[in-house]
Amino acid sequence: MVPYRLLSYFADTGEPRAGLLIGDLVYDLDALTRAAGRDHGLQWSTMLDILRDWEATRPILEIIAADPPPVAGWPLAATRLMAPILYPGALYCAAANYSDHLEEMTGKAPDKSTLAPYFFLKTPVQSVIGPGAEIRLPTRHTGKVDWEAEIGVVIGRAARNVPAARAMDHVAGYVVVNDLSARDHMRRDDWPFRSDWFGQKCWDTSAPMGPWITPAAAIADPHALAIRTWVNEALRQDSSSRRMIFDIPEQIAAISRQLTLRPGDVIATGTCAGVGHARGTYLGPGDRVRIEIEGLGTLENPVVAGL
Repeated sequence: MVPYRLLSYFADTGEPRAGLLIGDLVYDLDALTRAAGRDHGLQWSTMLDILRDWEATRPILEIIAADPPPVAGWPLAATRLMAPILYPGALYCAAANYSDHLEEMTGKAPDKSTLAPYFFLKTPVQSVIGPGAEIRLPTRHTGKVDWEAEIGVVIGRAARNVPAARAMDHVAGYVVVNDLSARDHMRRDDWPFRSDWFGQKCWDTSAPMGPWITPAAAIADPHALAIRTWVNEALRQDSSSRRMIFDIPEQIAAISRQLTLRPGDVIATGTCAGVGHARGTYLGPGDRVRIEIEGLGTLENPVVAGL
């Protein structure tokens, strides 16, 4: 299979368009498929269009990527990227799902036999931003914003009560996610229900995502990827997805027992050790966060003061 990536870009009109990245060139996906005579009556102008019909889309994309029709592409370097999915129907996030991260936060090594997968939700429309977009620190809400590099799993086929053995059949691809966290909102003392996931995880620009979707077929083993985060020029996270406590099939199975995963949903599968909170270090205006996950690309965002 010729490698390709799926992305969203700003068209001349300012509207999001779905694009196909082959090598260093970007192509408008709808124009490319029509030129190839393979539109089949489908409209593929946005990423959600593609993901909602992934079983029909995937084989067509593989054929086109192997032999693109004579349609003009343009350099990736000249492309203004958006978050690949605008917007996920749901953004599920696995909490404390890496052994090294759980140990740095609690001081204890995890015993998987005593645990079950643990999830929370982030607000997709308000939270998701793309590569290069500003992380706006909500200064009236928090003074302790932390970074969390994560592998995002993009759902391409509806999943309900799916066993782990068949869960990967429902994965379209992978994307880099930065699950930003307000560490001074982890706990509440004014209610008996102590955890405050909404306060800690949800605000405008709290979920940078990108730079594109890497198809699942391009990644031999998503549980063996190097994960690195730099804040400015300092390497903060340097680990591997081998350290997941509950793997991707187990996470899909757990969520699908409760509700239906739908095409375009994203599961952020947890972060590794090296977050700022463990060292009392947080993001401030002028910082830049760069996350690199092996095979999935690099997601970089500047940090500015917000409201």
